[in-house]
Amino acid sequence: MMSTGTSFTSPLFPLYQEHYRLSSLQITILFAVYAVFLLPSLIIVGSRGVGWGLKRVLRISILLSILATLLFMASQQAWLVYGARMLEGIAYGSFTGTAVAFLLKQTPIEKSGRAILLSGMAVSIGFGLGPALAGLIIQYLHLLPLRAPFWLLTVLLVSAWIGLETLKDEDFQTWKERRRTASASISLGVSTDIKPHFWSFSALPIFTLFSLNGTVLSLIPSFVKNVIHTSNLAVSGLLILLLMGGGTMMQMLPWFKQPIVRLRMGIVFLACGAWLVVLSGMSESITLMWIGVLVQALGSGWTFQISLRLAGELPNGSERPKVITTFYFAGYIGFIVPIVGVGLLSYVFDLYVSLIILNVLASLTILYMLGYSVRFARFYAMRIGNATR
Repeated sequence: MMSTGTSFTSPLFPLYQEHYRLSSLQITILFAVYAVFLLPSLIIVGSRGVGWGLKRVLRISILLSILATLLFMASQQAWLVYGARMLEGIAYGSFTGTAVAFLLKQTPIEKSGRAILLSGMAVSIGFGLGPALAGLIIQYLHLLPLRAPFWLLTVLLVSAWIGLETLKDEDFQTWKERRRTASASISLGVSTDIKPHFWSFSALPIFTLFSLNGTVLSLIPSFVKNVIHTSNLAVSGLLILLLMGGGTMMQMLPWFKQPIVRLRMGIVFLACGAWLVVLSGMSESITLMWIGVLVQALGSGWTFQISLRLAGELPNGSERPKVITTFYFAGYIGFIVPIVGVGLLSYVFDLYVSLIILNVLASLTILYMLGYSVRFARFYAMRIGNATR
């Protein structure tokens, strides 16, 4: 429900742009400001959440998200929409790392890998459902398009709050241990022995994934309207559902079971899909756009699945929550830098050329990861072998 809320506003961006007369850069910043406020929340709460009480942090995060939704619903000026996006970023930044830690505390050690996998799938489905639901409501309800979608979102978030309250609280450590944890330094945590491998073959893939998918999430509504020439807002929502939710379904495909091979194929499909989306703009083909998004969804699913798995497998158990927080931090950095870059490039070039430049940079990054995967394969085989012994 929380990840549904974070992407819920994507189909509304063209409406906000028209209603408040925002420029392309302003609408891009409206998308990216969410991640700007998410990142410090993710770092701070990721370091201090255990000491503060995980369930308490999750409860506050959901309530903040509900407050952001009410602010969206009541907004009459552009600055209130920006404020709601900032609040939404704080809420999800506080929630995401804490939710994983809370899940792992209530999961038997032998099932922790599966728990991380399922949590990642839930996040992906939520990211896809948000724009799809909002797009369908806007297109077919014909009632207060800047208000009505948030009625449903409020109900969904309240259901998340109720669901959280049915779960048992985590087993608290002693008061002294909790106080020590609460006063721990605020930092990202990756141990030296796994640092180069984590950054090059777990963090960098998720950075690239969020960069390309984030660009789709932020620009596809206007891309569909201005390049493909369709005014149906449900189309952009369903495209995003295919990209995010479809990526989750693709994780269930049994092809390429070996993790490193699966991640290699994932990043290749990710790049191919991104280029097909760009080509759909050149040919003004909605069919090619659907195919491109489907291919990108396949790459997204496998890339997210294996990079998250590696973030959970590489560190020791005690370091895992911090490493996973760092993993998501790398991903959300991918939301900010390239998307703002495309917004700036659009002042010099048109949207199509800006996307080409982004794709070239992403393709070079993917070539680096493919090259590094040879070194990583040797490290991973040794690590798995030692764990087995």
